[in-house]
Amino acid sequence: MRNLLFEIAYQGTRYHGYQVQENALSVAQVLQDAIEAVTGSRDDITGCSRTDTGVHANSFYFNMKTESRIPEDRFPIALNHALPPDIAVKRCQEVPMEFHARYHCLRKEYLYRIWNSEIRSPFLDGLVSEYKYPLDLPCLQKATQDFVGTYDFRAFCAAGGKEMETVRTIYETSICREEGDMVCFRVSGDGFLYHMVRIMVGTLLEINEGKIPPDSIREIIEQRDRTLAGRTAKPQGLYLNRVEYGDEWFGKTV
Repeated sequence: MRNLLFEIAYQGTRYHGYQVQENALSVAQVLQDAIEAVTGSRDDITGCSRTDTGVHANSFYFNMKTESRIPEDRFPIALNHALPPDIAVKRCQEVPMEFHARYHCLRKEYLYRIWNSEIRSPFLDGLVSEYKYPLDLPCLQKATQDFVGTYDFRAFCAAGGKEMETVRTIYETSICREEGDMVCFRVSGDGFLYHMVRIMVGTLLEINEGKIPPDSIREIIEQRDRTLAGRTAKPQGLYLNRVEYGDEWFGKTV
């Protein structure tokens, strides 16, 4: 028996999130179908996170305990032959048996991509959130810094979230125009609540629209009232961008 860690990337447009659903197609289901086709066994897989319907991942990890003897360097090639074009296995490595892709994650970074133009891009359909109004990026960048720290982010958690503990630590945030009409919001933390990043983005957009004062984020956090924060931004622009684990599992950070 081996415990294997896989890094994957996927376009979430046609999936109802990562987690297996009873009556909807998920990333995990498609992965398990491919694993069964390659190994002959439908092994359980453990993902590093639960992404929502339509959300994407540039870097996502899952681990799997398996009897398969396929070499680590050959496993990605074999699985990619069995997977659809919108999911790709980037690499595979053996990890200690006690390793858990979700519980041993130290830090995650999310990226939210906004196509800031009155003209939509036909090449980015489903891959960005469209916003046609001018963005006051210096103002928004200043506002994002009020998310940094350890707080109870209950006001930034959507109804339906199952988390009992709503305290999270945000390490870094930024929003900037990266190229042409593409604006990106980045946020890293030790974990995120249900729809938390999308509510952060929706709050920033309402600050931009003058609906929420730019210096009110800390007050919203302190009030712990979801109705004070902004709307939930669309899922299409959201990407799980980076996942970090400790040196003790690998000899280096993944």
